[in-house]
Amino acid sequence: MRDRRYGRWATLAVLLCFALLHQADRLIIGPLTSSIMDSFHINEAQMGTVLSGALVTGGLLFPLWGYLFDRFSRARLLAIAAAVWGATTWLSALAPTFGWFVASRAATGIDDASVPGAYSLLADTFEPRLRSKVYAVLKMSIPVGYVVGAALATFLAPRIGWRRVFVATGAAGMLVAALVALFVREVPRGATEPELVGASGASPTFRWPVARRLLKRRTLVALYAQGFLAVIPINVVTFWMYRYLETERGYSGQASLSVAVVTVAGLALGLPLGGALGDKLFRTTLRGRLLAVAATIPGSFVLCAALLVPVTQPVTFALLAMTGSFLTGFAAPNIVATISDVSPPEVRSTALAMQSLVETTGAALAPLLTGIVALRISLGTAFLVLIAGASVLWIPCYLMALRSVAGDIKQTRAELRGRASTSVDVQMSIR
Repeated sequence: MRDRRYGRWATLAVLLCFALLHQADRLIIGPLTSSIMDSFHINEAQMGTVLSGALVTGGLLFPLWGYLFDRFSRARLLAIAAAVWGATTWLSALAPTFGWFVASRAATGIDDASVPGAYSLLADTFEPRLRSKVYAVLKMSIPVGYVVGAALATFLAPRIGWRRVFVATGAAGMLVAALVALFVREVPRGATEPELVGASGASPTFRWPVARRLLKRRTLVALYAQGFLAVIPINVVTFWMYRYLETERGYSGQASLSVAVVTVAGLALGLPLGGALGDKLFRTTLRGRLLAVAATIPGSFVLCAALLVPVTQPVTFALLAMTGSFLTGFAAPNIVATISDVSPPEVRSTALAMQSLVETTGAALAPLLTGIVALRISLGTAFLVLIAGASVLWIPCYLMALRSVAGDIKQTRAELRGRASTSVDVQMSIR
């Protein structure tokens, strides 16, 4: 038992390292945007195609990765994904022209679609009662990775150039691939589900009929719809924040980094607190995790309020941005945990991949739309329109998921108990 506990925390630590460094590599292009635009002599709309390219590639590959993770060893596939991350990032560093750079950055999206495998593996490594907290730890890689990437861009890029920064982050991918191969072990699917206690030791296998039935879960359909909208604000801020601070608010590189750190610090605090709150409420009601997600609603409007703060009040702007990010951070771990709660173990990667596909579609459009609006009006207007519009449309989808989640969780648990009962009956008949 002690070895198992050590092994699961080692798995979480390595996957956190994977996610953290991968997010730093993925998000570092935001702080490097101005340097890259100057290097290739391009405008905001052209840069928007670069930012969206990797998201489109990842989105197209999510269904394939989800299927592979449900059929084969998730640990081995994650090691392969890390190696692909390193190789494609090196290609970005070597790109001689803007066209080659667009293609190489799009190729970095191949490994972005591996995220559902990590969540699925952790769902079978830790008990359901801990899922939101465990997912929150992994989700913290996004804000922390952004800070790491921003720091690398701010302090290294002026000294060694943006290309060598990509060389360093590509090397990190190769190192992580080795760590995953050495320390992350595969576990049976459904190993931590209480309803499967007493069932045969065979891991449930992927079945197309079960995968197709996922779309009959009203909660999943509603969460997929809200996922498309929910990622638009965060991707607008993630990829264009540095450019916005430099051009719209006139901040220096150091000042931009300070505001970015404060903003993502709010998100980094909101993720674990939101996850802990979701797990606590879940023990009282099956709607508990989605009730915690409600904090996103005031958080989105606080972010919009920050954009209206005059340039002469940088402290107020930073505090509002931090508060809004803190509240919106409550959503991510609880939504991923809810998808795991309503999905059978053998198709959980597929369910998560479908969510990621929808989210990536919204994420891919966000940078491009921002660039187009910024070119025609202003970057500040693009921020306000996209963040406010997506937030308002998100609310009905969230309310539909909140209404149906309890029934869908009960249905999934009943199916798992039925399998366990059938397995026990078969074993008794054999004896």
